[in-house]
Amino acid sequence: MTAPKKIQLFHTCIINEVYPEVGMSVVNILERLGVEVEVPVSQTCCGQPAFNAGFHADARKVARHTLDLLSATEGPIVVPSGSCGDMITHQYHMLFKDDGEEKEYAAKAHAISERCYEFSVFLVDVLGITDLGARLGLKAAYHPSCHLLRGLGVKTQPRALLAEVRGLECVEVKDQEECCGFGGMFSVKNAAISTGMLENKLRNLEASGAKTVVSCDMGCLMHMQGGLHRKGSKMEVKHISQILEAGLP
Repeated sequence: MTAPKKIQLFHTCIINEVYPEVGMSVVNILERLGVEVEVPVSQTCCGQPAFNAGFHADARKVARHTLDLLSATEGPIVVPSGSCGDMITHQYHMLFKDDGEEKEYAAKAHAISERCYEFSVFLVDVLGITDLGARLGLKAAYHPSCHLLRGLGVKTQPRALLAEVRGLECVEVKDQEECCGFGGMFSVKNAAISTGMLENKLRNLEASGAKTVVSCDMGCLMHMQGGLHRKGSKMEVKHISQILEAGLP
């Protein structure tokens, strides 16, 4: 693929509403690499909360809006979240059948899924970049979120980007690929189990000696940030884009 000059940013609702600084880091990095970033202004939630809760009619309504919006655009669609990326890439296919009244949206779902890339995948696999020339003295632990790792099958790209940040020490964590317990609606419907999983994750992170937790999903990082705050821990959480931007010359 020829390196694209323009992309569409699906910023996700949690980044847009809670962590806008992450969205700005994503934009700053892409623009620094010569990529023009367009942000479809009427985008909303991808519909994952409703889908995961079993409210598929509501999820279809949101998905139709998203598909109509993105179908009117051109170029790759970059999603700085494995969770939302998996929803658009894989779960939209579950919402619309290939026949009947939803045939139009089934076709749109297939077309849009071909254009979607999680942020780290876009950098490494599409732009062919792992070394941004970043330098950052930091001891960090990478958390491979479930939707990114298991849903999208993304494992090596984030690690490749972090490995090229000079001065960044990425430490290994016990049970590193275990879920943090968030899972969106899972943490609401199964709070006790979610809390137990979070406690295990935080205990292993603290034992690693890391000062910062890095991930590609702000949902997981928000969940861990809350747990760390309640514990009085000074450990920080950062989206991978924030780490990369902070280290740029």
